[in-house]
Amino acid sequence: MVDVRPFRALRPVAGRESRVLAPPYDVVDTAEARVWADGDADSFFRVSRPEIELGDDVDPHSDEVYALGRRNLDEFLARGVLERDATPTYSVYRLVMGDVAQTGVVAAVSVVDYDLGRVRIHEFTRPDKELDRVRHIDALGVQDEPVFLIGRRSADVDAIVARVTAREPRVDLVTRDGVGHTLWVVDHPAEVAALHRAFAESGALYVADGHHRSAAASRVHALRSATRAGAGEGAAASRAGAGAGRAGEDDAFLAVVFPLDDVHVMAYNRVVADLAGRTPEQLLKGMAETFDVVPAEAAVAPSARHEFGVHLDGRWWVATARDVDETDPLARLDVAVLQDRVLGPLLDIGDPRTDTRIAFVGGIRGTAEIERLVASGRAAVGFTMHPTSTHELVAVADAGEVMPPKSTWFEPKLASGLVLHPLD
Repeated sequence: MVDVRPFRALRPVAGRESRVLAPPYDVVDTAEARVWADGDADSFFRVSRPEIELGDDVDPHSDEVYALGRRNLDEFLARGVLERDATPTYSVYRLVMGDVAQTGVVAAVSVVDYDLGRVRIHEFTRPDKELDRVRHIDALGVQDEPVFLIGRRSADVDAIVARVTAREPRVDLVTRDGVGHTLWVVDHPAEVAALHRAFAESGALYVADGHHRSAAASRVHALRSATRAGAGEGAAASRAGAGAGRAGEDDAFLAVVFPLDDVHVMAYNRVVADLAGRTPEQLLKGMAETFDVVPAEAAVAPSARHEFGVHLDGRWWVATARDVDETDPLARLDVAVLQDRVLGPLLDIGDPRTDTRIAFVGGIRGTAEIERLVASGRAAVGFTMHPTSTHELVAVADAGEVMPPKSTWFEPKLASGLVLHPLD
């Protein structure tokens, strides 16, 4: 069981949401965030990317930036841009992008369950990115970017969500990137209690997107617990349970929980800066030892597992892997097949987490971005892949394995500033 709790959320006051909402902090750079905010005092980028208000020479990971984010959050509260729920609540959150619609529940999820592996992960974090989130969350005193969780479908959760979504939503808007965001607040005590019970009976959860945020939440909780213990409060804190009454504190992290069958996953494609001393012909010949490689007349967006597009020397090829071990949940992943058969042995990419010769291209950018990078000379070869499924993700996590980095691209993205989880 996982403790998926209600909490007293901070959220934009009704009618202010369209000005506050922003894309996640990690899908834009400083310049893009500055353009999006466009000087609007209510833009949540002032909290999630506060460096937009400072000069280009300022380190976004400096103490000055984290402190500015906290001051801006305090200003939002002072001006009445945000308000806090009177009682612990859940929210039901629906995202719509074109034909894709997915609906999840906003909640606070127990850090203890994360630490004990009942909330399971499928990739390693980068120490620098994790530390950035630790410092950001600790400075703000709130978690402002939700973790994207998935779990097996629960009929009880579905029934409650169906009742809630039949009512009038609190928020219903389309952001400038074309994504629809609809949110219903669940504040009736009977429905809140029923949701808490339903999640407790629904089994393990899995981090789909937000490994750095969930890891940072665990570290912030540990840091603050140590501080309380040093101040003589540790014994009382350790005796307090992790039930719904503990909501709104640092022993839980902000999340949106989706049924894994409803989640839209796109491929995470790769480009490599050079061919490690090989010619295009030599690379294709090396691949032909374990792939069926044939020329393609147009850009390749693979339609089946173990099929890859290869963009090289201005042309496209389709490469289909042979003899994949389907009994191994990790080895059968297309990202692992590409790493083990091509990126490692043929292009000398030893650790894709740290090798600067490889870059990752979210599937939302399509094959055109691969072509652009290769044509510009920034990459010598690009690879397109079939998306990793949520069932493959769950199988790897259940086996205690870790996927290669950038194995999945989830779209649409959760908005920042829609719901915040206070720690204090």
